[in-house]
Amino acid sequence: MVDADVSTSAGAAEQLLEELVSATQQASPAEFPAVLNRYAGAMGLGRAVVHLIDLQQRLLLPLAEDETELPVDASLAGWAYRTDSLRVEEDGTGGLVVWLPLANGAERLGVLRLRMESLDGLRLWRSRALASLLGLVITSKRTYIDTFAQRTRTRPMQLSTEMVRAFLPPRSIGTGRVISTAVLEPAYELGGDAFDHSFTEDVLHATILDAMGHDLASGLATSVAMAGSRNARRTGADLASLVGAVDSVLSTWLPDQFCTGIFTQLHMPTGVLRWSNCGHPSPLLIRRHRLLEKELERPSEPPLGLPASLAAGPRQIHEAALEPGDRILLYTDGVVESRNEGGEQFGLDRFTDYIIRSTAAGQNATEVLRLLIHAILDHRRDELSDDATILMIEWRPPGR
Repeated sequence: MVDADVSTSAGAAEQLLEELVSATQQASPAEFPAVLNRYAGAMGLGRAVVHLIDLQQRLLLPLAEDETELPVDASLAGWAYRTDSLRVEEDGTGGLVVWLPLANGAERLGVLRLRMESLDGLRLWRSRALASLLGLVITSKRTYIDTFAQRTRTRPMQLSTEMVRAFLPPRSIGTGRVISTAVLEPAYELGGDAFDHSFTEDVLHATILDAMGHDLASGLATSVAMAGSRNARRTGADLASLVGAVDSVLSTWLPDQFCTGIFTQLHMPTGVLRWSNCGHPSPLLIRRHRLLEKELERPSEPPLGLPASLAAGPRQIHEAALEPGDRILLYTDGVVESRNEGGEQFGLDRFTDYIIRSTAAGQNATEVLRLLIHAILDHRRDELSDDATILMIEWRPPGR
């Protein structure tokens, strides 16, 4: 066990970080906060508390049960989360409270709070190293520890939603060339919407799906479509074969269910985008703060899951060349068709204008979508009549 009085030289701090990795891997969920706090104190970083972001990205919820939740839009902790930057404040007793973002790559997990007497260059380095390490630890442990899922929920989840969410990837993934980020509502009562994104070599794969209906069967259709897509992708199928595999698996195993969707592949070095649209709203392109509404519009094709005898022919694969800074939007119809109490739709113009204005204001891609989905929910007073899912791809190649 770590000695709280141990020397905190640079070498000792490195040893403590190594010991922390081992200790957190062996700790039970109940022991995790205490183990973290003990090692942070030994490194001269004071008391440490982890706050995880809730499913709807409105609250930062503490892992430690004796701590309070914090609003993302009205707290210094939330500022650190929203801007992905460190924030410091006085604690009222002569010490400091330091807030650091917790992330794993492009995925925002929450914030780390450290309470210490003073902050110098060495403590700042240790704080950032600890936050980076915790991002990896939390990501690895949440795959098999339900406590993390419990801490990020504010109410019970429907069974169909639980099934779909078990298949969902992280909200955001990225490299030095591209980021793909998504939001999905309602968080606890989903119907048949889903998204997927991943990397193979130098290609980003991104998908959005919308199954017929709003029940367990629609959630099952979405889950089967995602599994079919991943299976084909991981066996090296090209885009046309991948979409054909999803068609086949749905028509074979769920012949009464249909699903619309878009499957995309972005070659990250060159910005060449390829896609197949299966009965879904067309992708949108935002370039230099302008919507090029018809740029990616192509002839409509049938939904996924039609038997081969009913399909008109092979799926069409389309191609376009992106420019640096371009943003591609994939969305389900629940986004633009959401109506307020007066019957007014949220609409495509408001949807894209919100993204353009948020981008011009300097918001990063993940924060743009967080704010946008909240605007859609506020439009409907948090009661959506249909699922609303948005996936945004931003291509920013270095040096171009």
